[in-house]
Amino acid sequence: MRLLLVEDDPALAEGIAEFLRGQGDEVEVEGDGMRADRLLQNNGYDFVLLDVGLPGLGGYELVRRIRKRGQRMPVIVITARDALDDRIYGLDLGADDYLVKPFELAELSARMRAVQRRGGGAGARLAFGALALDLDGRLAELDGAPMTLSGREWEVLEALVRADGRTVTRENLQGDGSGNALEVCISRLRPRVEAAGLLIRTVRGFGYRLERSKEQRDGADQPPA
Repeated sequence: MRLLLVEDDPALAEGIAEFLRGQGDEVEVEGDGMRADRLLQNNGYDFVLLDVGLPGLGGYELVRRIRKRGQRMPVIVITARDALDDRIYGLDLGADDYLVKPFELAELSARMRAVQRRGGGAGARLAFGALALDLDGRLAELDGAPMTLSGREWEVLEALVRADGRTVTRENLQGDGSGNALEVCISRLRPRVEAAGLLIRTVRGFGYRLERSKEQRDGADQPPA
């Protein structure tokens, strides 16, 4: 898995990261909440572990922003705050689990596995910015309005949304079709999603990825009113 660990205690962060890397995970560490928020907007992660007391932007607000953007990756809060009200607040904001410091690394690993088993952060609905996909009904909405998509357009959009900001190769997107057919599909989708602040970016020689426009990214950096 590709994980983002948001923890401002360097020794603790390094200990957790080393443990998870030893299990085969790819771990990126960030100690500032605002920088972590920008990473989450522009990179795809399979799992997020975050502290509550962070400089720049608190962990609770970070959870709120993750879920408000429609990002569905599992999130476990790791914190020294053990009051019941704190745990309830974090879970109500959208965290999948809450682990109180100090903890054993083996317990962290077990909780991560438990969240994955019960489908934490997943579900029958995917979202990226203003774009939402109902996987069971194969329905798409953009800014809350239904989108009419061909079967091919649905497949491409679903792959891009699932990648959550990561690049998807041309081979994975074109399936059994030709490269020209993929380019035609992308050219049809681009103006539709751009109207809602999303970009389908070409990664030359590799594939495509879905991004938020600069205006959307800048807006997300502003504190809520």
